[in-house]
Amino acid sequence: MMNSTEKSLPEKLSDDIIAYILEEQLQPNDKLPNESVLSEKMGAGRSSIREAMKLLASRNIVTIRQGSGTYVAASPGVVDDPLGFTFIDDKKKLTLDLLDVRFLLEPAIAEMAALHAEETDIRKISTLCDEVEALLLRGEDHTGKDIEFHTAIAMSSKNLVVPRLIPVINSSIPLFIQLTNNRLLHETIETHREITDAIAAHDTLRAKDAMYLHLVYNRRCLLDQKA
Repeated sequence: MMNSTEKSLPEKLSDDIIAYILEEQLQPNDKLPNESVLSEKMGAGRSSIREAMKLLASRNIVTIRQGSGTYVAASPGVVDDPLGFTFIDDKKKLTLDLLDVRFLLEPAIAEMAALHAEETDIRKISTLCDEVEALLLRGEDHTGKDIEFHTAIAMSSKNLVVPRLIPVINSSIPLFIQLTNNRLLHETIETHREITDAIAAHDTLRAKDAMYLHLVYNRRCLLDQKA
């Protein structure tokens, strides 16, 4: 009889696969070898590898794409809703409270991004800024690109902890857009552009202030909506 603390074979294999990801320095969205290759590397049957991958997928360490293969998750080990916001009914208060937390975090994150962003980071932020603006002007849904924009800024901070906070930070974006019917079109375009330009210029104070102003507009719009 297996001791309750003893790991099953798929659990042991999942630890081995994590070790493999780290040893090979695989990055988010990198593809893992197929089942037969991993089976040979790990000395285990393909069915056990498959079960191990399901365990890793449940922990958001890998993403299984049918017909394509298995990839390192975009934010390995970070679930989409880590704090269970889905189950909070009062979405207006939740969005305002999330904004309070963003005020504590995001201006400082923008400041770090301005300090540490590399040319590739700046190009990505600038491209996403352009894409959000184009979607807004066309009246199309920009939620996904807006999240990508703020995520790119967070990643540019080069801080190991900040990317783990991204799901919490970005939880408010779709809620805000839904609650306000996307009323902040011009303010969003202007403040996104100001944040982008400040990061590109490595101007830390300007980036911090621009992000703060962006959040001020968001909160004002929400409070007006609530009134």
